[in-house]
Amino acid sequence: MRLQLALNVDDIDQAVDFYSKLFDTQPAKRKPGYANFAIANPPLKLVLFEVKDAPERINHLGVEVEAGEEVTAATERLKAAGLETLVEDETTCCYAKQDKVWAIEPQGLRWEWYRVLENSETFGAAPAGLAVPGSSSVQDHGGDAAPRKGEVCCG
Repeated sequence: MRLQLALNVDDIDQAVDFYSKLFDTQPAKRKPGYANFAIANPPLKLVLFEVKDAPERINHLGVEVEAGEEVTAATERLKAAGLETLVEDETTCCYAKQDKVWAIEPQGLRWEWYRVLENSETFGAAPAGLAVPGSSSVQDHGGDAAPRKGEVCCG
């Protein structure tokens, strides 16, 4: 298990350069407008989305787990606690097929518990069904396009 931090950045190349130096590692996955780092020490999945003039730097937070049972257990725990959730099984997001569950904290910060099933050549589509306070409607990423400002998916 490792914590995920997803950030909006103005310049993906500049951000990749900085975080590569900061954590002494190169991205595990790099696509136009997107990068993710699988950092061993500290255990961190750092995801960068190029979103010019984003109103927030933190895109979302997450917990990456190894087994599907861990996503199921998180889903059951969140529902039992009375939290609104959105479950997405075998969804394509951030260039990976994933099983995940979303929850939104009271001030609108999005959290996901997820497991990567396999890599994908497409970014994916934004989920419908879990309202993000203060956001506009979510849109499809159009297959292989990078995320656009205001889109959700995992970004």
